[in-house]
Amino acid sequence: MKAMRFRHGIAVMCGMLRVSKSGYYKWLNRKPSKRAQEEGRLEVEIKAAHKRTRETYGPERLQHELKDQGVRVGICRIRRIRRSWGSGASRRESSRRPRIPSMPFQWRRITESAVWKATRPNEVWLSDITYIPTEEGWLYLAGHKGPLHRRGRWICHGNRITRTL
Repeated sequence: MKAMRFRHGIAVMCGMLRVSKSGYYKWLNRKPSKRAQEEGRLEVEIKAAHKRTRETYGPERLQHELKDQGVRVGICRIRRIRRSWGSGASRRESSRRPRIPSMPFQWRRITESAVWKATRPNEVWLSDITYIPTEEGWLYLAGHKGPLHRRGRWICHGNRITRTL
């Protein structure tokens, strides 16, 4: 309304929005609320704590850091303030999945064609390697399955992908 008051009158806009003129002027001259006044101080505190923690803490850990400094603030409020200035915790590279080189196209095509030519058990076996994230790192599982068998047989596991796996 403040920006459009020169094009349209305040009385017309107040009528359209169904608010009183006196209520609009009272709102226009009102001091910021207590929460809005705290917001600026909290933003400074959160930025300082963010820098102190090398910009790696998320909102939960930042809340504990601020609590140690004597500042009480909720997690949702920390998230909202950080979102307003486009900040987030920097991520570590170690959480990425390991890269496993894929089979060459020729080998895949040969393997797939051999599967369909299996006529009796134990003639052709399929193998696969998968990895599972754990607290200690990655766990790799290797398995074998005959195309004519219903269940696979997982036979080997390890913490590295090696030729023996």
